[in-house]
Amino acid sequence: MKHKIGILGFGTVGQGIAEILTEKRATLKQRFGFEFEVTAIAGSRYGTAYNPNGLDLKTLLDDVHKGNQFSKDRVDWDNLKLIRESDTNIWCELTYTNLETGGAAIDHVKTAIKAGKHVVSSNKGPAALFYSELSLLAKKHNVMFLNEGTVVAGTPVLNLANGPLAGCEITKIQGILNGTTNFMLTEMEKGVGFKDVLKIAQEKGYAEADPTGDVEGYDARAKVVILANIVLQSPVSMNNVSCKGITGISLADINQAKKEGKRWKLIGSVEKTNTGITASVAPQKISIDDPLAGISGTKNALTFTTDLLGDVTIVGPGAGKIETGFAILNDLLRLHFEN
Repeated sequence: MKHKIGILGFGTVGQGIAEILTEKRATLKQRFGFEFEVTAIAGSRYGTAYNPNGLDLKTLLDDVHKGNQFSKDRVDWDNLKLIRESDTNIWCELTYTNLETGGAAIDHVKTAIKAGKHVVSSNKGPAALFYSELSLLAKKHNVMFLNEGTVVAGTPVLNLANGPLAGCEITKIQGILNGTTNFMLTEMEKGVGFKDVLKIAQEKGYAEADPTGDVEGYDARAKVVILANIVLQSPVSMNNVSCKGITGISLADINQAKKEGKRWKLIGSVEKTNTGITASVAPQKISIDDPLAGISGTKNALTFTTDLLGDVTIVGPGAGKIETGFAILNDLLRLHFEN
């Protein structure tokens, strides 16, 4: 079966998966029998392109790199019409994340599922706010709703739990879920104050002009919710997760932790207990011999507490064009293998 793929959102992640698919087309066919055409792309800055026989990705990427709108196969359709009427069987929902309402992504996902099309997403909004509803809807329409790219970019934490760790009972997940704050805390250990390190993070592109989502822990909170819902299969909402960011951490706090043989990290955690689920995001002083203490810079890491293997820690990049694009590829291949 040749898969026909649509991409909603052609920013960093959309371009990343397009570049990967362009580069690895022959390899994916040879190794896995994965054949595809990208038939539709909608990018708010570049227009909408559709060709049922497959788009010329190299040309469209070249247009984008030059700062131009799409030069071939342009159509004047809105996203919902594109989802319903285009010849696709998989939609990649890669638009901007809205953690208040989910934004347009909710309509995109629902429309695709109701049309009998699979959805792969790196958008945290649908997964954090409406996962239970959307997964039930997908089951009803016999399609899949996959979200590997929503937690730790291409580092396979959701598919790890549902694949290699599937035979284990996972009772707790905790770790570093935000690369921006991890970078900032790492730099503060070198003696750089909070305001200065935030400026450095913004200059490097790690932090947004409005860094609230990172430094107040909101980004990590959404990821904790996703882990609870998908990995622990326990319905948790944003309101169920206590949340505190790193804005109150001073150089004095950093230095005191050093004296104690500890290190500050912003830790997201979700755990099954006898009374239910507990979930939190907060700065914690952790022992220097804890695997999470050694994670520096923008890297992310998660420790899974299991019944058969004990603690299993996975470390990897938490952001990036190719890294998150790989997460989309990971889910596309899962769809290919399971359908």
